[in-house]
Amino acid sequence: MPGLTRSQAKRLIELGRVVVDGAAPKAGLLLRGGERLRVEPEPPEAWSVAPEPIPVPVLFQDDDLVVVDKPADLVVHPAVGHPRGTLVNALAHLGAAGGDPGRPGIVHRLDRGTSGVMVVARNVAAHARLAEQFARHTVEKCYAAIVVGEPPDAGRIDTFYGRHPVDRQRFTSKVPRGRRALTFYRTVERAAGCARLDVRLGTGRTHQIRVHLAESGWPILGDPVYGRRPRDPVLRGAAERLGRPALHAAALAFDHPRTGERMRFEAPLPSDFREAWASVRGG
Repeated sequence: MPGLTRSQAKRLIELGRVVVDGAAPKAGLLLRGGERLRVEPEPPEAWSVAPEPIPVPVLFQDDDLVVVDKPADLVVHPAVGHPRGTLVNALAHLGAAGGDPGRPGIVHRLDRGTSGVMVVARNVAAHARLAEQFARHTVEKCYAAIVVGEPPDAGRIDTFYGRHPVDRQRFTSKVPRGRRALTFYRTVERAAGCARLDVRLGTGRTHQIRVHLAESGWPILGDPVYGRRPRDPVLRGAAERLGRPALHAAALAFDHPRTGERMRFEAPLPSDFREAWASVRGG
């Protein structure tokens, strides 16, 4: 099943949500070919958070989904260290979860420092159909980025992808095997020592754009994990004022989970991104 990690698969087996030829298997069962498998994904996680009046622009909303323009520095889902002040809290306040407030409908995530378009399901059926599109890589995901360095006019980066062998909180394409990661990019504009890119994802791995660009020699401006502190004082000042990676989810396109209609949403570049680019290009 595309998009399902080994740990997620193991959990589904342990919960009895995987059936092989009509029987619940053990995790170590060796498949020989020809077996009939039935896999029942877990429903979206239950909310255990209070609504909070956090301003989040809503680009579209109906009975099945809500599309938002996530601000930078907003965590998507409550986690250790971030129990409050998340996108989920904001959606609860907006009533954007639909009829069942116990299901957040988070289908995909953006890093805390990344701004831009996100879609959230408002019911279990919509969640399943959207999640399938993300797993099959039929969702169009376009980003804007400012990078340090001089990338070519356009290109594609196609690599294996996995966790860093030493720092398990990071990811890398420098692995001999792993899942495939595919990134397309186009240089939109250049300035001294940097460039603004349009980036399109062929796959959706964690930190994929940040890793692929950094390991190609063009780290994202302001990226504290995969980037580096620019030597140029203008670039360094822009990164410090920005205070986050210069990465913005500019557009998202998918099929509506109920009607099948192709939908596309765009989020304008936020002011901090525009100001960072204006400062490095001298205008």
